[in-house]
Amino acid sequence: MTTTDTTDLAGFSINQRTVKQLALPELVEGLTAHGVPGVGLWREPVQEYGVAAAARLVRDAGLAVTTLCRGGFLTAVDPAARAAALDDNRAAVDEAAALGTDTLVLVSGGLPDGDKDLAGARERIADALAELAPYAGERGVRLAIEPLHPMFASDRCVVSTLAQALDLAERFPAEQVGIVVDTYHLWWDDTVGAGIRRAGEGGRIHIFQLADWITPLPEGVLNGRGQIGDGSVDMRWFRDEVAKAGYTGPVEVEIFNEDLWARDGREVIAETAARYRAHVL
Repeated sequence: MTTTDTTDLAGFSINQRTVKQLALPELVEGLTAHGVPGVGLWREPVQEYGVAAAARLVRDAGLAVTTLCRGGFLTAVDPAARAAALDDNRAAVDEAAALGTDTLVLVSGGLPDGDKDLAGARERIADALAELAPYAGERGVRLAIEPLHPMFASDRCVVSTLAQALDLAERFPAEQVGIVVDTYHLWWDDTVGAGIRRAGEGGRIHIFQLADWITPLPEGVLNGRGQIGDGSVDMRWFRDEVAKAGYTGPVEVEIFNEDLWARDGREVIAETAARYRAHVL
């Protein structure tokens, strides 16, 4: 197979955040030039470009929008803050529908200042989902709860495992609420295989995302995800597990890394596709 044959990239997607140094038109051009058929989009740069204009751009390029990131942050106690979060998530659902993606990724939110009640925070997420899930379902959008590594539990996401995410998702129809399997956040958990099987049985794997775990962690942990193949994650194990669970959807690379952002974005796209071939397929 030559490097110009892109048939093996069917279902492959690169998240906009992986190459955030590229403006949206440059990103679309780079993806299509390298035969990458999918893109995961982020709300802030899409809003800056214009949602309708972004939708036209990716549609005209023939790209599938695999996800929109992100909604969530649903753990506030203050009534005004909760109402504002719900309004923002409804707007995110509308944006996802306009962009032609059926998957809105949710980062659930951390503990409010001074709060130590993890269980209570998770229940507030469930309360919010009870309002948001029907709204999303009516617009053909699925809410995908993303468990984040436990180091983010205090400030970003009180949902740390697939089991916790599924305990929330399973209160709602699978076509409304499911989960994200992200290798970076879940590789450490010895129950992740069981969680993937449980999610697959319920039809709740809404997106499969890839990033590697590198050590030592770069300064600024939030941007510490590694390029595929540079770290500790067994990518093929995850690939096999989601496939055995019945998942046939897109595979999206989402990396936050200052070193990647400092490089030429088109080179990063080419490298990411090559790493996907070498370490996932």
